[in-house]
Amino acid sequence: MFDFFWNLASFVVALGILVTVHEYGHFWVARKNGVKVERFSVGFGKAIWRKTGKDGTEYVLAMIPLGGYVKMLDERVDEVAADEKDKTFNSKSVYQRIAIIAAGPLANFAFAIFAFYLMFLIGVPSIKPIIGHVDDHSIAAQANVPANVEIVSVAGHSTLDWQAVNLALIGEIGSQSIEVKARGSDSQYISTYVLNTSEWQFSPDKTSALASLGIIPFRPQVFNELAVIGESSPAEKAGLQVGDKLLQVNGQSVEGNWQKFSELIKTFPNEEVKLTIERSGKTQQVFITPEKIERAGKSQGYIGVSPKFDKWPEHYRINLAYGPIDAVSHSLVRTWDLTRLTFSMIGKLITGDVSVKNLSGPIGIAQGAGNSAGFGIVYFLGFLALISINLGIINLLPLPVLDGGHLLYYLIELLTGKPVPDNVQEAGFKFGAIALLLLMAIGLFNDFSRVLG
Repeated sequence: MFDFFWNLASFVVALGILVTVHEYGHFWVARKNGVKVERFSVGFGKAIWRKTGKDGTEYVLAMIPLGGYVKMLDERVDEVAADEKDKTFNSKSVYQRIAIIAAGPLANFAFAIFAFYLMFLIGVPSIKPIIGHVDDHSIAAQANVPANVEIVSVAGHSTLDWQAVNLALIGEIGSQSIEVKARGSDSQYISTYVLNTSEWQFSPDKTSALASLGIIPFRPQVFNELAVIGESSPAEKAGLQVGDKLLQVNGQSVEGNWQKFSELIKTFPNEEVKLTIERSGKTQQVFITPEKIERAGKSQGYIGVSPKFDKWPEHYRINLAYGPIDAVSHSLVRTWDLTRLTFSMIGKLITGDVSVKNLSGPIGIAQGAGNSAGFGIVYFLGFLALISINLGIINLLPLPVLDGGHLLYYLIELLTGKPVPDNVQEAGFKFGAIALLLLMAIGLFNDFSRVLG
């Protein structure tokens, strides 16, 4: 239940920030072009807070936090006094209207750059992309990719950490081959490996790009010895102690396999489990009832323990932190890379290289918001930047109910010298609304499928 409210709160905060940024872009440029803004609303529906500013604009915080809007004075919508006709949106030139509409998505891109800038100023703790293991008979194995090498580039894109590797691989979905360059940990010599991805089966909702290629990142060795017992946790209540070695779960051996122990515990929410442990050289049984929690939309057991594990080798750890000047270029590059990747994914959705099953709706976004916020401000900033980029791109799609649809109409007006007929615009808005609702329905269906699956 805590996870649900944490995800919900993180989602509301994230969406509130991004919607405010988007609508402020419209608001600021409209005011600069002499348009009177009657209302600036974050959210829809009944107002839970409102205030009229000295500028005459009514600022509203509404109950449903799934968007927002800026209501500008417009003769096509309301009757306008003669002395205010020059303050209407429709009275402005095509170029001014284009600038006002485009300002929303552009504000989202600007915010992404700013969020990444803060992220890189603070510093992002990361791990070098060093391969720990390559699965037999996998695509990576067929390309003779070895273990214990550091991936330095994928398809020509530099890869400083595993996130960069994943993003580069995802961008190559649909490609017949992917070039990967790597160097040994004790050498500066760089080798090139070509992965044959003509038969690559990758479902982002089920596995990672790395795992689907057979690449397993290096991880320090984990031992089946308890290093941390959570306060007031099921483990503490059952009498487990630091130093206990785990041998069996309900008679199944888990000796030397923490992953197996963890997965087994998850399958027994609110059910009593018999653990066989070794304490001070003696074997004994402990009965424990894992607490039921929600993770990634699924119920699972939790006992509140952490294992003993080797430390990360210091030379494997990096901190992506830059000074005030260098952080600018890195934030610009990161924004551009994610923008390019998002447009690429949209194109692959259209061509069928990426399945619509990979679309996420508000539930998936809420889970992402909660997870990133739980890891700290640096990761939440990265999440905000990513969603801001996506929000900007989605609003640029040429669907008449979105900013991109309005821009399409104004570009046609610019080229033809006359506005698009009202009946054509109305038909376009209906089509756009249906298309947008269909996309939202697919996203929600996918969310519920993941939760229930």
